[in-house]
Amino acid sequence: MDFQEELDEESMSVSSQSKLGRGKIEIKRIENTTNRQVTFCKRRNGLLKKAYELSVLCDAEIALIVFSSRGRLYEYANDSSVRATIDRYKKAYADPSNNGSISEANTQFYQQEASKLRAQIGNLQNLNRHLLGESLSALSVKDLKSLESKLEKGISKIRSRKNELLFAEIEYMQKREIELHTNNQLLRAKIAENERSQQNMNLSNGGGIATRRGEEGSMGTNLEDNNHHQYDSHYPSHQDPPSLQLV
Repeated sequence: MDFQEELDEESMSVSSQSKLGRGKIEIKRIENTTNRQVTFCKRRNGLLKKAYELSVLCDAEIALIVFSSRGRLYEYANDSSVRATIDRYKKAYADPSNNGSISEANTQFYQQEASKLRAQIGNLQNLNRHLLGESLSALSVKDLKSLESKLEKGISKIRSRKNELLFAEIEYMQKREIELHTNNQLLRAKIAENERSQQNMNLSNGGGIATRRGEEGSMGTNLEDNNHHQYDSHYPSHQDPPSLQLV
């Protein structure tokens, strides 16, 4: 693959990315196949560009080999070929006189990296103490103003986030209040409906009892009238009933 084409593609991708802006991403395997392929192309082009810049700026011999997940080979060599650079590496690694220099270079590199990390840790620890209001005696007026500005920005963000959470909680409570009020109204309506049904049942039962009692009373009156009528028919009113005689 032509390296100039790779650089052109990289410049186009960088220009488009600069318009959108970059954000921090988590370094882990990308599950989506399309996104993984797009990221591979962009990062591969960036790696090739960095290798080219390093070879030009520092006059270094560089060989770069990349295999994609599909097994496709991408390579870059600034001098002759990748194979020639690999052969040179094998000779240098096999030469006992170079082993010491390689290990020394590696040791020096790791020492420098460790020193940088220790310095960064120290700066972060100092900043943390300053944010807590400790070890301020060594700070100048400019440093104190800068620290004050950082604290004000931090407090502003904290208050903004706190207000967001409070407003969200208030909105949730208001919705919950409306739901409870609606449920309360429904329960009241059900209770009133049950009470009306119970009253109607009581009235219906009371009317039936009164009706039965009225029917029983009318039946008794009719029987009494019938008895009187029969008595009068046997014994008219102007005659007395016969007296009983003892034999």
